[in-house]
Amino acid sequence: MHKASSLRWRLLWNLALLLVVLMLASGLSAYWNGREAADTAYDRTLLASARTIAAGLSERDGSLSLDVPYVALDTFAYDSAGRIFYLVNDINQKLISGYENLPPPPPGTPRTDNYPALARFYNATYRGQNVRVVSLLKPVSEPNMNGMAEIRVAETDEARVSMARSLAGDTLLRLGMLAVGALMIVWFAVSAALRPLERLRTAVEERQPDDLRPLPLVEVQRELWPLVRALNHFTERLRGQFEKQAQFIADAAHELRTPLAALKARLELGLRSNEPQTWRSTLETAAQGTDRLTHLANQLLSLARVENGARAIAEGGAQLLDLSQLARELGMAMAPLAHKRGVALALEADEPVWLRGEPTLLNELLSNLVDNALAHTPPGGNVILRVLAPAVLEVEDDGPGIPLDERDRVFERFYRRNQQVAGSGLGLAIVGEICRAHLAQISLHDGEKAGLKVRVSFMAGE
Repeated sequence: MHKASSLRWRLLWNLALLLVVLMLASGLSAYWNGREAADTAYDRTLLASARTIAAGLSERDGSLSLDVPYVALDTFAYDSAGRIFYLVNDINQKLISGYENLPPPPPGTPRTDNYPALARFYNATYRGQNVRVVSLLKPVSEPNMNGMAEIRVAETDEARVSMARSLAGDTLLRLGMLAVGALMIVWFAVSAALRPLERLRTAVEERQPDDLRPLPLVEVQRELWPLVRALNHFTERLRGQFEKQAQFIADAAHELRTPLAALKARLELGLRSNEPQTWRSTLETAAQGTDRLTHLANQLLSLARVENGARAIAEGGAQLLDLSQLARELGMAMAPLAHKRGVALALEADEPVWLRGEPTLLNELLSNLVDNALAHTPPGGNVILRVLAPAVLEVEDDGPGIPLDERDRVFERFYRRNQQVAGSGLGLAIVGEICRAHLAQISLHDGEKAGLKVRVSFMAGE
């Protein structure tokens, strides 16, 4: 069984995920922005140190010498987490002073736009550590030499990384505090927004089972009106169904009360008589009354089956069926009854006609239509059971027919035009319910010669 989730927690969870993603994105952005800011700040200091070292270059006896002032490296002394390295080459790329093998600029290293054209910054690895290096070229123009000397100053990146992490950490801390505050605000906002739903739930929960009045719209927010309207529409249909069932029970009780009263009166009359012939007549009448009651009970059960079958169809329980085959089977089953009544029952169903439906309900529909036609057709008459493409069923008889002004009423429950004809008045009502369950159209027409033609048009099956 799937456990229902809380709308409040789902909103908070989705918001929390969104905030976490935004925090991570902002943290990464803050880290890279911090790294760029750190590179900019430390690159200036790195270049200043390279220039100071370059200022210590001088020509002596035809060669370059270097006097490195400690002040050139003092700016790095305050960053205990990092180390600095330097290298000075003469115009022939021979080491004058500093750390040997300090990585040179990679081929194609571009000049930095923010600094002089003779300075290049790049990242490298030295002695297993990541370093940031500046390579500064210093023109040398002396009588005995002419060219470019190179000064490289490198710094490990611990200070830069530390600065970037600090900025990112501060950003994440602030965003985290904002996220917690936002979640708390959303929690209270959602709780306040759900209060009308709680009031609506309480109003529905406190109602009596028979209280199906519409819920007032004025007590809820506009956004909840569609829900309230849907509930009101549902209760309206439910109230209509209850009224329909109550009317059906009342009608059924009335239909049962009359034959039962007649049966009781006939039996009491027979009990007061001492004549065997009267007893026999009483028993025959009682048997006929019992048959009518049995038929009525069977029709009531059929109506209940129709309602259950309609729910099965609505839930996807329809099957692919051959209407012609159903008609042939029903015709064979009803042939003895037709013969007993002296009516010719003909079947016109040669080709398969496919539709989707519930077999028990369709058999009930066929049985009621044919039984109704046989009941109203005089001896010597004809009843035709016909199946047509794409999915049409026709039952035609030679009976008296039905006037136009009464053709709508015959589908009402317990409606009987001719009280002299045996029946319960439920046959065509059951047929109408089955048609509605199958989304079929039923119509009544005059027969080709006389009588009535009932046509049921189904949706063709695939």
